[in-house]
Amino acid sequence: MKKIEIIWRELLFEVIEKGNRNFTQKDIAAKFGFSTSTVFQALKTPRKMGAVRVSGRNFTLEDPEKLLYHWASVRDIEKDVIFKGRVDSSIFEVEGAMPPEIVFGGYTAARNILEVSPADYDKVFVYTKEVSGIKDRFNFTKGNPNLFILKADEFIEKYGQVTTLAQTFVDLWNMSEWYAKEFSRSLKEKIDGLLS
Repeated sequence: MKKIEIIWRELLFEVIEKGNRNFTQKDIAAKFGFSTSTVFQALKTPRKMGAVRVSGRNFTLEDPEKLLYHWASVRDIEKDVIFKGRVDSSIFEVEGAMPPEIVFGGYTAARNILEVSPADYDKVFVYTKEVSGIKDRFNFTKGNPNLFILKADEFIEKYGQVTTLAQTFVDLWNMSEWYAKEFSRSLKEKIDGLLS
């Protein structure tokens, strides 16, 4: 994931899940060890579209929905896939066999966030820094992949064992399965409820 996306995820996490809309470029830069010019770059497009208002050294995320949909439209989840394979086990068995250091994404993350699954799903997406620890746990067979391992950025774990609400929505927005739309719709309703 690009640095600007890491910044967008943080801003959306703070607004949606913590209720904080006000930031300083310096604080965001320090939090991730990025330069303030990287933060400035990350705010460029959101400023143009009116999602972010900058005043002096501070800025406010005034329209998180605009930033959410912008991120969803530019996210390229395929670039983060570092392994995919087929496991002939139920989805719940695959999820249950994961090592503790992974972060669930996609449908599993959405099910955890929503506490109920809006539809049945047959694919598991996990973020990790270490692929072999996962691959060693399964016997892979021929067929359509149902386990997708994505490259974790160095900050993803600070949000817990599932991706943030915003990242889960953005990732699902970029998935082609018919049921992705059901999950996206349910997540958006949850986001709207938290923002209202």
